[in-house]
Amino acid sequence: MKAILCERYGPPEKVLHLREVDKPIPAEGQVLLKVRAASVNISNYFGLTGLTRLLGGGLRRPKDPKVGTDVAGTVEEVGTSTTRFKVGDEVFGVCDGSFAEYAAAREDRLALKPANSSFDEAASVPVAGLTALQALRDKGRLQPGQDVAVNGGSGGVGTFAVQIGKSLGSSVTAVCSTRNIEQALSIGADRAIDYTKEDFTRDGRSYDLICDIVGNHSVSDYKRALKPGGACIIVGFANNPIAGLIKFAILGKLGSTGNKKIGFLGIAKMNSKDLGYMAEFLAAGKVRPVIERRYALAEAGAALQYIGEKHTRGKVVISMP
Repeated sequence: MKAILCERYGPPEKVLHLREVDKPIPAEGQVLLKVRAASVNISNYFGLTGLTRLLGGGLRRPKDPKVGTDVAGTVEEVGTSTTRFKVGDEVFGVCDGSFAEYAAAREDRLALKPANSSFDEAASVPVAGLTALQALRDKGRLQPGQDVAVNGGSGGVGTFAVQIGKSLGSSVTAVCSTRNIEQALSIGADRAIDYTKEDFTRDGRSYDLICDIVGNHSVSDYKRALKPGGACIIVGFANNPIAGLIKFAILGKLGSTGNKKIGFLGIAKMNSKDLGYMAEFLAAGKVRPVIERRYALAEAGAALQYIGEKHTRGKVVISMP
C-alpha cells in the first residue's frame, strides 16, 4: 500500500514522501481501515518541523515516520476481541498514520460515521471537534443562555467551537479577520468581531466564557472581558505553542485569582463517547464541518505546508479516491 512517511525534520514539502509499505495488521482491539479521508491539524505540522521533539517525538529524527491522525474510512478487517465494529462499517476517529491507503485504529477511538456526512466531513471532526467540545462543555462548563466569545472563530477548532456553542444554547461571538466575518455569521455566530479593527477585550462587552484558540492576549485582557465568575479557556497559541505554554505557566496562576479563571485545555482526550456525541450533532445538522481545501494523498506535503502558514479557514482534508 501507499503511505506518507516523514523520516527527518524539516519543511513538509521537503521531508514528506509517498512510499510503498506493508499493509498494517490489526492488533487486539483494533480494526483495519481502508482510509477514505484524513484531515490535517496544526499539531501534524509542528511534529514535522521538530517543534515538539522535546515532548518525546525524537530528538534527531521522528521516532515514528507515520503521519496523520484524523481518519474516516471503511472497516476492512477486525482484530481479536474487537466487538464494536464489523467489516463494512463506515467509521471516523483517530489513529497513527492516517495519511495512507490503510491504517490500523483502536476501536475505542472510533465512532460510526453519520449517514448524512461525507467521509471528508467526518475526517474533519476528531481532533478539532473534540478540542472545541471539551473546551466549551467540560473545561468551560458552558451553560444554555450564557455568552461565549470564540477568539479564532474561523479556523478548524474555531468553526467547530462556534457551532457547538450555539448547539449548547449559548450566544456566540466569533472573533476573526475581515475576510472571515461572513463565514462566521453563516455558521451560526450571533455576532462577529473583526480583530483588525476592534479588540474584543476592550469594547465594553463581557462574557461568561472565552474560548481562545489564538492565545494572543494577556491575562489582564481576558479578565477585563470576563463577567464575574467567568472563565477563559486557552486552547492554543498561534505563533509559538512552546513559548505560549511557558508564558501561561508563569502568568496563569496570577490570572486565576479571584472569581475570574484563566485555564488551559491541554491535549483533548480522543474517545469514542465524545466522537459519538459529535456524530449526533452531525446527524442532526447542528454542526457541519467547514472544509476549505482538499488534497490528494501525494499532495500531503503541500497540505501541511499550507496549514503551517496559518491561513486556513476551517479544515484542510486529504481526500482519497
